[in-house]
Amino acid sequence: MKFLLTDQLVSIEPGKKIIVAKNVTMAEEYLADHFPGFPVLPGVMMLEAAVQACAWLVRQSSDFRHSIVVLREARGVKYSTFVAPGHTLVITADVLELEATQSAFRVKGTVHGAPAIQGRLEMTHQNLADHHDGMKKIDRTIVQTQRDRWALLVERAASA
Repeated sequence: MKFLLTDQLVSIEPGKKIIVAKNVTMAEEYLADHFPGFPVLPGVMMLEAAVQACAWLVRQSSDFRHSIVVLREARGVKYSTFVAPGHTLVITADVLELEATQSAFRVKGTVHGAPAIQGRLEMTHQNLADHHDGMKKIDRTIVQTQRDRWALLVERAASA
């Protein structure tokens, strides 16, 4: 199962910075178990929202050159407050390094201005065809799917 945790593009400075928002609702299944009677967004989901924000910035900054943009390493991740249903987690990712196949970001997530998560994320980006020639078609499909999702985020941001 894939969770899409970037609901809204708040702003972007290509190659430099992105701000996205994740709206937490009771409709999210995992909240029933985390925790019963006190539902909060799991820390790993906060981290995944930050990873997805970084991936969007990499894709947009490189004109969607890579089909795969994934977390390589998370450093110094700290959690500060709970994110509950009805809250909006705002993730800011600032570029520390943006190279052809790797990148690094300083990320910070806030709720009502209060810190919720922070850390340094290192990403790797590549194409499946870099490792197997038969994967070029799959790369094209993945890139087109990501372009379509990005267009929806941009459209929503423009209409907000």
